[in-house]
Formats: sequence, C-alpha cells, structure tokens
Amino acid sequence: MVDRGASALAFPDDWPLDPDPILALNRMGTFDWDLVTGLMHIDAQAREIFDLTEEEYDGRPLSLADRVPPADGHRLDGMVSRALKNGSENYGAYFRVRRRDGTLRWTHTQGCIRRDDAGVPRRIIGIVRDATQELSDTEARLETDAQRRRHTSVVQATAAALAHARTVQDVIDVLSDAQGISRFGPASLVVGLVESGRIRLVADGPQGAYVEGTAITRIEEPYPMGDVVRTMAPRFIESSDDFAESYPILWPHIAHLEITAAAYLPLIAQARPIGAIGLLYTGKTGFTPEERTLLVALCSSIAQSLQRAMLFEQEKDLAQGLQQAMLPRTIPDVPGADIAVRYRSAREGRDVGGDWYDVIPLPGGKVGAVIGDVQGHDTHAAAVMGQLRIVLKAYAAEGHNPATVMARASTFLHELDTDRFATCLYAEAELSTGVVQFVRAGHIDPLLRGTDGGCRRLPVDGAMPLGLSAEFGRLEYPVTTVELDPGQTLVMCTDGLVEEPGADLDDGLQRLTSLVGSGPADLTELADLLCGSDEAASGLDDAALLLLRRRLTDAPQSGGRLQQHVGPTDPEALTEARHMIRAAVRAWGAGESADEIELVADELITNALIHTEGAAIVTLRVLAGAERRLRIEVEDTSSALPRRREAGESGVSGRGLLLVDQLAEVWGVESRGSGKCVWCEFTIPAR
Repeated sequence: MVDRGASALAFPDDWPLDPDPILALNRMGTFDWDLVTGLMHIDAQAREIFDLTEEEYDGRPLSLADRVPPADGHRLDGMVSRALKNGSENYGAYFRVRRRDGTLRWTHTQGCIRRDDAGVPRRIIGIVRDATQELSDTEARLETDAQRRRHTSVVQATAAALAHARTVQDVIDVLSDAQGISRFGPASLVVGLVESGRIRLVADGPQGAYVEGTAITRIEEPYPMGDVVRTMAPRFIESSDDFAESYPILWPHIAHLEITAAAYLPLIAQARPIGAIGLLYTGKTGFTPEERTLLVALCSSIAQSLQRAMLFEQEKDLAQGLQQAMLPRTIPDVPGADIAVRYRSAREGRDVGGDWYDVIPLPGGKVGAVIGDVQGHDTHAAAVMGQLRIVLKAYAAEGHNPATVMARASTFLHELDTDRFATCLYAEAELSTGVVQFVRAGHIDPLLRGTDGGCRRLPVDGAMPLGLSAEFGRLEYPVTTVELDPGQTLVMCTDGLVEEPGADLDDGLQRLTSLVGSGPADLTELADLLCGSDEAASGLDDAALLLLRRRLTDAPQSGGRLQQHVGPTDPEALTEARHMIRAAVRAWGAGESADEIELVADELITNALIHTEGAAIVTLRVLAGAERRLRIEVEDTSSALPRRREAGESGVSGRGLLLVDQLAEVWGVESRGSGKCVWCEFTIPAR
C-alpha cells in the first residue's frame, strides 16, 4: 500500500443515497461505513473494483479483507485508525486488490470522517477507484525522467572527461571507458576521421568487428560513415533489416555481431565534417526523440575534442620535426675525447620543448660542448632553439672566449622578436691539457664522474639566463676553470632529466649523481641508462644529455697551466705576470731555455699592451707528448694581425716579433672573434 496523503472531500449529508453521476462516469465506486453498527455499504462500481458479486458481499468490511494482501490491509487499517484518533477529517491511500484470477490491481481510496458534536467519529463516506493505469503512467514517466537524467549526466561527464583529452587516442579512451558513451547502451563503437577525402578508422569496435578493406575508405563509397560525412546529418538505423537493406555491401561482414540497431553521426567542427562515429546496439530497436537529441549533442563535444586533439598532434609532429632538424645530425669526432649525446621527448604527450645540445670543434684543438633549454613547450620554443644554437655555434667557432660567446648569444636572443629566454651551460675544453672553462647562464651545474666511478656535482659560477642578462644589462659571465683528468667524464644535461613534480631540484640532482656513479663504465650504455631509466626522472619534460670523457689513451698529460690577466694601465698586473712566468718556467724544468722563454713572453705581452687598446691575457701550459713543450699564448682584443718590421733608428722598436721568430721553435696567430691570440712553443727537457 502506498499513502499519498488525503484530499479534502465534501459530501452531502444524504450521500451516497443521492450519488454524483460524475463519479459513475469516471468508474469510481462509493462506500458508506457506519462506525456504530460496523456495516459498510458499497455500490456496484465499488464491488466491481473489488471483483465481488452482490451475493458475495454481506455488508461487513471483513468481507473485503480476502481481496486485499495482508501487508496492504494492515497498513490501510493503521492509516484509518490514526485518522480517527488524531481528529483528521480526510484520509487517502493507495493499496492493492487481488482479483479472483490472482492478478493485483492498484486501487485508490479517499474517505471523509463524520463526527458528532462531541467529536466522536460516527461515519466514514468516500470513494474507491482503480489506479493501476495511473500508477503505471506515473512510473513510466518517472523512469523516463530518470533515464533522461542519466543520459544527461553521461553527456556531462563525458564532455568533462573529453576536456582533458590531449590526443586522438585520449578521446577514444574516454569514449570507450565504462563510464563513457557505453552507458548509452551500445555494444561497441567505431570512429573514423576525414583525411584527404577519405575516412580512416581510428576505433573499430570489438574483436571480430573489423571488416577487411575498411581501414581507409573513400567518402563516396556506400558505407554509413561516408553517408553521414557527405550529408552532415545523422543516420539512425532502426533494425537489423534496416541495416541489411541500407548497406548490403557492409551487412554480410558484420551480421555475426547480431546488431539490431545503429546510430551513425557526423563529427562537425567549424561547420565542416572532420569524421564520424558509429554506435552499434544489440537487443535494441529504434531510438526515442530524447536519445537522438542527446546523441547529437554528445557528438558536438566529441567533434570539438577530436579537432583539438588533431591540431595538438599536428603541432606536436611539426615541433618534433622542427626540433630534430635543428639538433645536430652527427657529432664530430673529437681527438682525445669520447662523446655521447641523447635527446628524450616527454612521455606524457606534452608539447616538445627547446632543449638542445651541441659539440663544436674550435681553433687550437679545443672543443666546445653546449647544453641548453629555451623556455616553453611549443613550435616557437623549437624555432628559437634552432636559431640560438646556430648563433652560439658561430660565435664559438669564431674563437671568442666562453664569456664573450655567452654574452653575444644573450644579446642575440634579446634582440630576437620573442619573449622567450633560455638557460645554457657552455664548456670549452682543451683535451691536450685537460683544461675546461665553464660559463653558466641560469642552467643547472654539470656533474663530474671520476675514473673510480665516483660522481659529484661540479659547482660553476653562474649569471642570468640568455636574453634576460641582455635585457637587464648584466652581460658579465664569470668563467670557472677546472682540469679534467684522463678517464674523467663531464655530465651536462637539461632540467628535464632531474625535475620531478613537487620535488626539489637539488633532490633530483642528487638522484642523478647517484645514478651516474653507479652506472656502467661504457659511455653509450651510461647515456642510455640516464635517458631511459625511471630512476632519473619521470619523463614529464623533454631532456637533453651530453657526456664528454677525456680518453685514457692518446691523451697528452697536462704538466701544468697558468693564466694571468694584464690590464692596459695596470703596472702591478704586468709585474705579477712576469713573476708568474719566471716561477713557472723554472718550476716546470725549462732548463737553459728559461731566459729565452721569459724574454719572448715579455715581448708578446708588451706588444699586446702597446699596439692594442685593451687588456691582454697570458696563458702558459705544458704539453706532454712525445716531447715536452711549453706553450705561451697572449690574447688581445684587436683583430689586426702583427707583422715583422725592421727596428727603428733608435734600435728599440720593431724587435718583438724578430725575437719571437728567432727564439721560439714555432709561433703563429689565431683569430679569436674580434680579437686574436699570438702563440709560440718551446721544447723543454723531459722530467
């Protein structure tokens, strides 16, 4: 029994002796229950509702009890008792009646309680009616409303999930999910995308559903997807016969799937079809107007998501191609060094970034190693990376010192029409001596792995990232010099190899340091490990890696290296340089050549200070090979090449290069960007 509350009833005092004909027309029976005698009068229509004949009813309410299921009868009795006790004037309830054939019918009753002047109930009069159809209609309406809410919820949930889809496969996964479009009831779905006048299947339903030769079809071919793409209108197939008649070429290949209905809908974005989706049903025929409306609405969201995913994949492919084209195709063979490089794309489908590496052969047998990262993850970042890499390589190849290379690259990036900046680490290595000069622009420090396998972070003085340093006028890049022993390995990488979401960068560097230290000795295997191991980083960002190892064999041993900066108006610096030269040549065992070496070095420094307007940088180093050689280098900021000339009348000027030529075993001049380097070498005794 179902209580639905009481409606106010107003019956005349002589009712039902004078019944309302409208009640009879509406198939409503009446009753009059005398609470004093306990007898209840019911009319013929009421007896019909209870399925009783006039002889079967004796006027007692208990005669009706056999027709009412016990549970409903107890609830109805309780409801009437409460109404009598609490002073109610009306009551109303739904209950079931079992007819003589055993079927149950819903019945509704409304009663009006009549009381005497003292408020004592004396009589209940009212109506009964068959409510089976009413409740069936109501329940059907409620089920329809619930189904509509469920479908609307599915559309909303699917649309929300599609908003996070980045690739076409992401969209297919959302649609195939148990909480996705399958909640509309289809047994499977197929999805095709329009490409160059053809439809390419990207989802082909359950196993066994694929039809040979339909992976790529022309739009004009007689298939349902082609129809909806051509007409840009949905096609609802109501039955298996409808399917077989409409598509006789396709149907024999899928009849075993027992499809009873199908809905094919165009995927339209920006007023043009980009694909089609097919929903295949088993055990269902026909589509309600609500279902059609919801499916069309859902396909609008699917189309927008697919278009966004297709554009994303196109941009990613373009960026990857652009980035790969900008990275060096091959790494030059560098005498005295083993080099390994790697580039790893992000694993989670994010856009490619501006990470790059480069190895640059330099004058004088040196080599430059570059690792960098342009801000951003898009084609613009990749394009800026390519330009910056080429410019930095050109500046380095011209012979500029590392600080100048970095400053000029920063100026170039600042003057480029972009709002991007870049971090960079540049190392210039002279493998004959092992001397490496580092310049760091906002990048992470390199690592140094020793010959014993131990690894440590190599602190390098740094300055602002490229582009920003030029914008703020802070182009001074400090140089950090270290000596790389044979067998030691430099590890240079971008932050994509060490960053973890929510983790500190130092923790990532420590993790990478441990991995390098415990990794294989072989350089190629080590590079593969660092760029392929989950222990290095999550792979949520692109990463570039450069490993440079000074060879144990054929690597000249460094006998020492000293460098001194001499300002144009700094007598003390000139005096210190002379003291340094004198101490070095004697400490390195120059022997009888010591005086000649000091004289030539002094001449070269003096010429640089007299004939140029800038400072001079003097470098002394011992080259150990088949024979020990001491090399002197004096760099200045003038591009004018020195020339030999006769001494003047005073006999003082013009002797510099003459002395160098006569005393040094070999000498020469190298271009260093806007400046030059004059060098010479002497053979000194072996240790």
